[in-house]
Amino acid sequence: MTAPVLVIGGTSDARQLCRMLDEAGVDYTLSVATPAGRQMAAGLRGTIRSGRMDGPQMVMWLREHRVRWVIDASHPYAEVVSRNARLACRQLGIRLHRYQRPGQLEVIDSPLLHRATSIEEACRLASACGPRVLLTTGSKDLARWRQGLADKTLLARVLPTAQALAQCEASGLGVEQIYALCGPFSAAFNQVFYQQCRADVVITKESGSEGGFLEKVRPCLALNIPCIVLTRPPDEASGAALLESQEDFARCLREWLAAKNNPHPAADAQEK
Repeated sequence: MTAPVLVIGGTSDARQLCRMLDEAGVDYTLSVATPAGRQMAAGLRGTIRSGRMDGPQMVMWLREHRVRWVIDASHPYAEVVSRNARLACRQLGIRLHRYQRPGQLEVIDSPLLHRATSIEEACRLASACGPRVLLTTGSKDLARWRQGLADKTLLARVLPTAQALAQCEASGLGVEQIYALCGPFSAAFNQVFYQQCRADVVITKESGSEGGFLEKVRPCLALNIPCIVLTRPPDEASGAALLESQEDFARCLREWLAAKNNPHPAADAQEK
């Protein structure tokens, strides 16, 4: 089965774009990395494929399925898949858009807010804080956090999936250190949660409004808890047009549909 559109990402943003494609009657495939991503995509009309692809595999898949438009709506920190998509689309001459929610880091100005460009830098900043470190950065890099904060008590808030819990266990976290919850959460919830787990410092990512970024940070400041934000990687989306809102995507979708329905050869050139 072929579909002319590929959406990449297990994010809430990716699922919303897929709903817009559903409403427009567009055939598409949503590519997610994990079983959890497939589970959360239930109810969408498009084809769901799960599992990561390296560069050559992505080229082969795009060619085999005759994809003409790729929408990279992966997580802002999923650098590998974005790079693979960029290179594959460039090689095959496929239209590529990068959907990325705007950041909110500049909204807050507080001496309790610290920026880090890497896990290692975040660990150095956290080492100067208290003994209990709450991670809201996901389960994928727990081993690196454990190595960098070996003398701290790590508390991990992760998705309630078997894979995430297995990664926590493999990193040596005990049951009293694991909080398996599916967010995003309100600021009120987070404030009570921080108090309940007695966090001395909170480490999070610049997830934007859809990821509840401000709702995670503001309760830290209200409780006088330092918050370390792992900033987004540099944008290297060369060759990909950037979309920052659903309105941006809706405009591109209208243009793509108009070009698709136009039999003139010039329209075909525009689609590329």
